[in-house]
Amino acid sequence: MIKNYTSEVPANRSVLHIEERLVQNKAKNIMKIYEGQHLAGIAFIVDVNGQDFPFKLPARLDRVEAVLMGMYSRPRKGTEAKVKDQAERTAWKILADWVDIQMSLVELDQAELVEVFMPYLYNHQKETTFFDQWKKNGMQMLEDKRTSRQP
Repeated sequence: MIKNYTSEVPANRSVLHIEERLVQNKAKNIMKIYEGQHLAGIAFIVDVNGQDFPFKLPARLDRVEAVLMGMYSRPRKGTEAKVKDQAERTAWKILADWVDIQMSLVELDQAELVEVFMPYLYNHQKETTFFDQWKKNGMQMLEDKRTSRQP
């Protein structure tokens, strides 16, 4: 079952919660990314040993909306608008819950902040995340010692 697919928590409240959790864990320069009238993501910077690492968390509202719309076999008039609003609340509530869990791992010293957000490490020049780059490279990033023997 999809978590929070009926959430009534306004998206802006979930976003504020995400920002507060990031700031509690030393994130800085938090920026909101909009596509039209809708908040599509949050970007932030984390300082690690004097070096800034940028991250970009996408909400992917269109994907959430498509999944929620797929739950209706025969949508009625007005369903699409309701689903669009619900998709925004659901996407941001899920991200807020996910950030809470990641921050708990960091606070309990089970993981480092950069470690939990690594897929979202952002390259400004390429305008891509670490995950996007990994996927583009055929999911190859780690060297296989069996195939990379040196003479």
